[in-house]
Amino acid sequence: MAMKILHVSDIHLGSGLSHGHINPATGLNTRLEDFITALATCIDRALREPVDLVLFGGDAFPDATPPPLVHEAFASQFRRLADARIPTVLLVGNHDQHAQGQGGASLSLYRTLGVPGFIVGDRLATHRIETRQGSVQVITLPWLTRSTLLTRPETSGLSLAEVHQLLLERLRLALEGEIRQLDPALPTVLLAHAMVDTAQYGSERYLSAGKGFTIPLSFLARPCFDYVALGHVHRHQVLCHDPPVVYPGSIERVDFGEEGEEKGYVLVNLVKGKTAFQFCPLPTRPFRTIRVDLTAVELDPQAALLAAIASVDITEAVVRVIYQLRPDQIPLINLHELQKALESAHSVSLLPQLANSEPIARLPEVALEQCLDPSHALQLYLDHRPDLEPLRQDLLAALQTLEGNPEQESQDTPQRPRSPEPVIQQLKLLS
Repeated sequence: MAMKILHVSDIHLGSGLSHGHINPATGLNTRLEDFITALATCIDRALREPVDLVLFGGDAFPDATPPPLVHEAFASQFRRLADARIPTVLLVGNHDQHAQGQGGASLSLYRTLGVPGFIVGDRLATHRIETRQGSVQVITLPWLTRSTLLTRPETSGLSLAEVHQLLLERLRLALEGEIRQLDPALPTVLLAHAMVDTAQYGSERYLSAGKGFTIPLSFLARPCFDYVALGHVHRHQVLCHDPPVVYPGSIERVDFGEEGEEKGYVLVNLVKGKTAFQFCPLPTRPFRTIRVDLTAVELDPQAALLAAIASVDITEAVVRVIYQLRPDQIPLINLHELQKALESAHSVSLLPQLANSEPIARLPEVALEQCLDPSHALQLYLDHRPDLEPLRQDLLAALQTLEGNPEQESQDTPQRPRSPEPVIQQLKLLS
């Protein structure tokens, strides 16, 4: 008889808050609400099936010390599984550990509280779990660091390659010890939070650089396992089909590096020797990047930028607009019009990039006793920034307006823009 399992990972509850805003109705950050909604959708599916077992592949939060509100939101969702008497395994990922595994883990709280049916996988161990469909064996392999398997004296004088080889040998022996204790008559799952050598990595590879190590797929894709449930990599992918070795990916986009990735969880029909599974996408908030090169536009760069925005569906999306422009085009960009065109987006980042192929000369040293007034300081700066020459008069005029001395303008100063705000705001964005 098939055993139904819900495999979810990399929740990262509390991440990406800079892409949201406060919801006045709830007082919560809207991106936190997005993550809670995604997690609730996973739990809803587990209860609706209902599944016999839930496997969480690690990384509950961005770090091991989430705010109480975030911890409470995570606990309230998983509490629903306890109430429904669905056994759950919570694996410890790299983001769940204090001090690279030396100070405990945020998820250990659930073991301390003795939540019925909950197992915290913070060490390499085999767990025999009783479900409504019978027994299952789950080997937990949390995120491992070098210090977990090796002491400092053992690595003294070894090259990085030698240390890595020693780490893999230690892991192989430890994993083999668990495998030898398995009951061959029971279905078996390996639940691991790890970098696997054949996986396609994203930003998580750089976030954990120097803290973990890469595990060969051959360590995991073994006939004794009926399903290998992975966590850590945020992109859903299947590394092997016999047995299934699966990353479900994260449940929400953490940043723009995951813009094109579909998010979701995996439903598994676990059968000894012939497990089947399916990826279940989640309706997550889209991320949209709009890139525009305005440097070749001569007549109306504002119109070209607005046209690029209009060509993309930005409704309720997290949007960033990256546009390149020449220094002389800065006064022609109206930020108020851009913001109005982007009103339907959930959140917006405007990222102008000043095109400048000229090397910037180092500014001359100014003696400490020299006291330059703002006008002279700006003149000195502009004298050594030829790329800003088209903006010289506008910048000087804007400075005089800010100082409240527009009457001191030189008679030969060309007419300045109606307001210095477009220039000032663009320079703030470019700085």
